Amino acid sequence: MRATCLIAAKKQLPIEGICRRTALTSDCHYPLWTDIEESFTSLLQGLVYHETDTEQQIRRLSNVPIVARLFHSEKRPLLAFTVRALAGRHRPPTTDSVTMANVIETPKKKSTGKPQRLEYPDMELAQDAVSGDAVALEAKDQGTAVNLSGIPASDRKRAANISWWAIGWLGMAHLVVLFVAPFTFTWEGLAVAIGLHWLTGSIGICLCYHRLLTHSGMKTPTWFKYVLTSVGCLAGEGTPLDWVADHRSHHKNSDQPGDPHSPHDGGWWSHIFWLAYHTHNGNRKAYLQKWAPDLYKLRGMRIMDYMFLPIHIASGAILFGIGYYFSGMEMAVSLVVWGVFVRLVGVLHATWMVNSASHMWGYRNYETTDDSRNNWLVAIIAYGEGWHNNHHAHPRMAKHGHKWWEFDITWQAIKLFRAMGLVWDVVDYRSVAEKKAREEQASA
Repeated sequence: MRATCLIAAKKQLPIEGICRRTALTSDCHYPLWTDIEESFTSLLQGLVYHETDTEQQIRRLSNVPIVARLFHSEKRPLLAFTVRALAGRHRPPTTDSVTMANVIETPKKKSTGKPQRLEYPDMELAQDAVSGDAVALEAKDQGTAVNLSGIPASDRKRAANISWWAIGWLGMAHLVVLFVAPFTFTWEGLAVAIGLHWLTGSIGICLCYHRLLTHSGMKTPTWFKYVLTSVGCLAGEGTPLDWVADHRSHHKNSDQPGDPHSPHDGGWWSHIFWLAYHTHNGNRKAYLQKWAPDLYKLRGMRIMDYMFLPIHIASGAILFGIGYYFSGMEMAVSLVVWGVFVRLVGVLHATWMVNSASHMWGYRNYETTDDSRNNWLVAIIAYGEGWHNNHHAHPRMAKHGHKWWEFDITWQAIKLFRAMGLVWDVVDYRSVAEKKAREEQASA
């Protein structure tokens, strides 16, 4: 009877075809426990080896008579939900998530000068979904076409494409820093600004927005991912969806027409003025679905669009309350001005220096087809992001410093989180071959 069940499981036959629904009686062809045991075995094999469809396995398992009785009617969805939750970590990613979670790498020059794509560690790149510069995605909402290769700067510089929200947000922050911050200085406010600069800049932007969400350089629990994403929102650089989409577009078109912020269009353009114009060509939804489909399908990431401003208001209220409680109104205002606005402007310019200075000045460890550079000053200010040529050569690699002197403080935070069990499967190697060689050396 066990052999019969194994054959049925392998061929994915419905269990009730072998054991009738009156299985609790003597009509069953073989012991009911064998039926359940083999069904669970087949299910687990499907989850681990991806050999069978999880939904079909759930249906087969729920048709086992005793399971159907235990999880009948309204309780049966709970069984399916539980199995899906346990299976989620082992399911193979969809084509979109494979494609966009592993943004296309900067081409590398051969000795002949012809570009060559670098190898993705452990994952295959779906070339057809990120190539084809002439392809256009028809925007169903507004009837406008979205160029998948990115929009040249000259085409973005038009009145209808101005981002008034970004201009207002960034303009207000800079005005507060210039005309209010000098009159509200306190040492406590400066200390809060420095601490939050590291938290939102290094942990929020460099670790979460960049190395985790954009390049999938590590894995982390869902709850911790959203904690980090909330910290990233506090940096004031936009929602995670917009940030990731723009950065993936940058890697696809680095220093080529369509790069959102290339110094080829002007140094100040690459530093700040590119933000004055939308990158989505009038249809944000189509743009996000193209460049960040793996994040856009997550409801939590879409909710972050609505939480961006409330998170900043809440952080300001908390700082105000702390300052007022301990030292009155003067301290409360100082903590808000320095802990929110001064810190925010500082993080913004640190990140923007990666887009501008690290594509203009510095040295190169790798010959890539763009102008990315390793800049030690930017690496200090931007928490390791200044080793930009290293990053463009190996985007998924979570460790940006490749030479012994290239210190990357964000990498130190990643190692700490890995030791705590909060991140795992960290990509700290350039290629699969390097990873295997390291493993063989460790086992020797």
